[in-house]
Amino acid sequence: MRRRSLRLAVALTVVGVAFQAARAAVLVNGAGATFPYPIYSKWFDEFHKRNPDVQINYQSIGSGGGIRQVTDGTVDFGASDGPMTEEQLAATKVPILHLPTVLGAVVPTFNLAGVETLRFTPEILAGIFLGKVTRWDDAAIVQANPGVKLPAQAIVPVHRSDGSGTTYVFTDYLTKVSPEWASTAGKGTAVNWPVGIGGKGNEGVTGLVKQTPNTIGYVELVYAVQNKLPVCAVRNRSGRFVEASLDSITAAAASAASNMPADFRVSITDAAAADAYPIASFTWLLVPTRIKDAEKGRAMKDFLAWMLVDGQKLAPALQYAPLPEAVIGLERQALDRITVGAT
Repeated sequence: MRRRSLRLAVALTVVGVAFQAARAAVLVNGAGATFPYPIYSKWFDEFHKRNPDVQINYQSIGSGGGIRQVTDGTVDFGASDGPMTEEQLAATKVPILHLPTVLGAVVPTFNLAGVETLRFTPEILAGIFLGKVTRWDDAAIVQANPGVKLPAQAIVPVHRSDGSGTTYVFTDYLTKVSPEWASTAGKGTAVNWPVGIGGKGNEGVTGLVKQTPNTIGYVELVYAVQNKLPVCAVRNRSGRFVEASLDSITAAAASAASNMPADFRVSITDAAAADAYPIASFTWLLVPTRIKDAEKGRAMKDFLAWMLVDGQKLAPALQYAPLPEAVIGLERQALDRITVGAT
């Protein structure tokens, strides 16, 4: 009797596993940026709840890895905070569509005993990461932060060690505001850092800053907020010190929304708007325009349509700004460029 019960229990377990596998029959794989990972993780979970037969698996490996894997065809989609270059696009087997998902901000954050927040000018940030501003009590930092007691300690810059869209956004900004940075390190998902120590992913930089005194690093806003690290104000092109917020990120995107290029590859760092936070960016999904697997293709298009409506409503709670309506309208049209099935 016990043996029969055991066999029945095993059989029911096998049936249950098979049933679950059947329900999640469509597996879509993606990889790339850590910058939007918190919102992507939330989106894929929520979409699966509404569509139990679709599972979207996303590996947060950095934008450089996402670009490589979608180029090689080892994932169904990639993700990046920096648009692919013309050379990278030319290397793909299938034309790749850049689809903006949300807006985010890269923020300077630090670990300095007794100091809760700081203000940075473009010159200070470029100087620190160039190795020209080396102490916390440097005259430029003191001038930008009247009344703040700054220690006579060496600055320890922390940067990304992996190919990173967060790095692309940060260095894109530095390239615009510092001729010396533009002529030396330049912009990219990976650059030759003049100084500093490296951490892998936004998680790695966040961890190093949190654990190491006298450090300064750059991370996506949500990582600073969730880890209770300082979020610093940065002087924008209008001369105002502005902290990253949903409103200031949205302000940075305002002009781009009405002049969005057809391929959606646009930079909004160092925006001219008076209220704009200067280190803001769209982040993109990199989606092949031909998806041979019909089930995966339909699942991907269904997710993208859901993302542009219901998904946007989930963004503010995770410190991301929703897409402007003008951009959403353009993206809906762009979804028609994705063909599904063996054509």
